[in-house]
Amino acid sequence: MLKELLQQTRSYRRFHQDERIASDILIAAIDAARLCPSARNAQPLKYRIVTRRDECDQLFPTLRWAGYLKDWGGPTEGERPAAYLIQLLDTRIVRDPYCDDGIQALAILLTLAERGIGGCIIKAFNAAHIHNDFRLPDYLEVRTVLALGRPKETVVIDPLPTDGDYRYWRDAEGVHHVPKRPIEELIWEGE
Repeated sequence: MLKELLQQTRSYRRFHQDERIASDILIAAIDAARLCPSARNAQPLKYRIVTRRDECDQLFPTLRWAGYLKDWGGPTEGERPAAYLIQLLDTRIVRDPYCDDGIQALAILLTLAERGIGGCIIKAFNAAHIHNDFRLPDYLEVRTVLALGRPKETVVIDPLPTDGDYRYWRDAEGVHHVPKRPIEELIWEGE
């Protein structure tokens, strides 16, 4: 059921780094995302698949991890992503993908979750370094980086606390907690 799959599709930030992901699995996830609705049906997104260990090591320092976890610098060696997808906007097609980038990123994560692969949608990165390091042509704009691997952490959904603090956090055992608003807060019936 889709709701159960959505519950599995958390933002994982620690992975079994040595469990590599085959390119064909990532290509199948991109193929599924290709079927998503696209604003104006422009279909302007492309992907750079990153699975080789040396390329993963090159991409890792360009990313910023978990802004709310102030004393955590990101996954340590052995817990880093096993693969990445660099989502690219082909500006020769359109300059603004509207919401296509988010729709496709989620579709990819849902497709991979069916196979036990988790991920994190990262929007905080050094685009200039990625562009240069991966020799991307000028017409390709880095939109999102999907960090991927077999999850090495537990992520749980908690009710939003009464003080309204929506920041995620980790407990003493390293369990990642993600507060979510109740359904009653999401439905507006007027005043």
